[in-house]
Amino acid sequence: MDGHSQRIDELRTLIIHHDERYHEADAPEIPDADFDALLVELRALEAERPDLVTADSPTARVGAAGRSTFDEVAHRVPMRSLDNAFDIDELRAWSERVVKRLAADGAAVGADEEVVENAGDPPAVTWVCELKFDGLAVSIRYEDGVLVQAATRGDGRVGEDVTANVRTIADVPQRLADGAPSVVEVRGEVYLGLSAFAALNATQEEAGDKTYVNPRNTAAGSLRQKDSAVTATRDLSFWAYQLGEVVDGPEPASHLETLRWLAGLGLPVDGHVASFDDFEDVVSHVGAIEAARHDLDFEIDGVVVKVDDLALQRSLGFTARAPRWAIAYKLPPEERTTRLLDIEVSIGPGGQATPFARLEPVFVGGSTVAAATLHNADQVAVKDVRPGDVVVVRKAGDVIPEVLRPVLSERPDGLAPWTFPTACPACDEPLVRPDGEAATFCGNHACPRQVRGRIEHFVSRGALDIEGFGEQRVDLFVGEGLLNDVAGVFALDYDRIAGWDGFGETSVENLRRAVETSRERPLGRLLFGLRIPHVGTTVADLLATAFGHLDLLQAATVEDLEAVEGLGPIIAASVHEWLRQPHNVDLLGRLRSAGVNLEAPTTDPGDEVARVLHGMAIVVTGTLAGQSRDEAKAAIVARGGKSPGSVSAKTTALVAGEGGGSKLVKAEELGVPVLDEAAFNLLLASGQLPG
Repeated sequence: MDGHSQRIDELRTLIIHHDERYHEADAPEIPDADFDALLVELRALEAERPDLVTADSPTARVGAAGRSTFDEVAHRVPMRSLDNAFDIDELRAWSERVVKRLAADGAAVGADEEVVENAGDPPAVTWVCELKFDGLAVSIRYEDGVLVQAATRGDGRVGEDVTANVRTIADVPQRLADGAPSVVEVRGEVYLGLSAFAALNATQEEAGDKTYVNPRNTAAGSLRQKDSAVTATRDLSFWAYQLGEVVDGPEPASHLETLRWLAGLGLPVDGHVASFDDFEDVVSHVGAIEAARHDLDFEIDGVVVKVDDLALQRSLGFTARAPRWAIAYKLPPEERTTRLLDIEVSIGPGGQATPFARLEPVFVGGSTVAAATLHNADQVAVKDVRPGDVVVVRKAGDVIPEVLRPVLSERPDGLAPWTFPTACPACDEPLVRPDGEAATFCGNHACPRQVRGRIEHFVSRGALDIEGFGEQRVDLFVGEGLLNDVAGVFALDYDRIAGWDGFGETSVENLRRAVETSRERPLGRLLFGLRIPHVGTTVADLLATAFGHLDLLQAATVEDLEAVEGLGPIIAASVHEWLRQPHNVDLLGRLRSAGVNLEAPTTDPGDEVARVLHGMAIVVTGTLAGQSRDEAKAAIVARGGKSPGSVSAKTTALVAGEGGGSKLVKAEELGVPVLDEAAFNLLLASGQLPG
């Protein structure tokens, strides 16, 4: 076997492995840019040695086969992939090939990329640019206007039946508007918005669960859930951008007409589509998208450029895997190199020891990064990054800074591998890694870092909401021995505090008043504040509503807990165990003695309000005069609405108080109605937007 054939075999094996990790497991091991580089190298080698090209080469494949847990769906019209351009020169070269092929004026053409030389005058070409969403491609079939089936792309010919899960996506209409043809297959992208991704991870953190790595793989995993009820909790979104099979439908002349027709049927079409007659304007547009990518509430990894005229598309045709009339310009991955100064270990409120990198500050992904996660000991070992290395840093998903790998050619001689410490950096107690787990823990419940974390969470806005009790004061009080657990919040020595710098009479009195007020928070807030594993705000409220009083919750059996709608066996077991641990029993006893509220609010049927905001998404921002933001959100939810944390195209209205900031700007850009407090109160009463 010569060098060419050996390398081709190596590349095919690597590509198939990573393709399966990406498409089937939703757990890629390498960045997209690295995968693209493998494909580019394989295509180049196959071009040099066409005698080594095989029909099953990854260069001819669209995606990967689906999982056996889903029924197969054969696509009536294949779902092809796109060829890629990785720089502007490649993008221009593609446009030139398109023009030359069209100028051939019906003359015979050769192989996929061969263009005849005796070309005539090319027709005028209008180019359409669309965002390349970083999600999961799906095909949704409607018959007589009713959604009957949804499938993933799979290998382009056969996909997975994900109908039940797609039905849970709010953007996807169950029935099209009047005028829908007898059959229409809509191709598009299922994705998870950045704000939705952040909210999901916040919920995971609140519950003490593992957070997700990036929106794309979370979206893919959500769409492939066996239980559609789980998918429904993930706030997935959808954009339509192409047609598959159409029966008895119109015959639009262009891609833009197609998009307008899809929008008229009630399907979501992204508003960032643009068309240009001059290809240099396409180049400028691509540059503008690259500069503004961080302003979007969803991830993109490129710009798709298409020939707009459908007759010209048909003339250009397809290669074995991709259309000749479209290409994906891949935005350069946001990676930078910098020096890894040190690897340190942080201790979370639950005792988890997480390694992170201290970096020479570097600008990447739209912000300056000086620290990046290394996840766990196994990841450090696999990546083999060492203090002193030059490392590649990437802001994964443009959100989470991550160290990818060392630059081995720049590694200093004699640089020793990093080893995970055996003692907690905060309390010097042993660190333990349970069998079968990737995480390492400090088992000392009294570890000062854990104590600080638990108290910070307890006094935070979503829990007891004690104003003036920020991280700095928690650190000070713990460091001075005033606090060693959350119950100590209600036994502060105010006389001692009053003698410290920065604590005048007024600030001490304000702190005392805030602490006293917090005693009255309802049971659900208290339960959330205790940071019970798997108990976020939703579960805390479910527990409070179901049992009504802490005493009844403490007396509950595992079976009683499992009987609560919305709680599964894992959560039930976690709550039951936590409530019976001796140090927690002692803690709850001291909270009871401190006079905190142990009851859930009772609801008089006469006090219930009409659900006039059902189906509405009302975002609240800024400072309102007559109520807090939490109270405003509670009023929205009580009336059947939703109150997400960010503005999007799906937002019904924005309630803007003093200092609305970026959410107000976003609402104005999207044309979302903006309400002052008076208009908001009218909306609460009537369910009708003003005007």
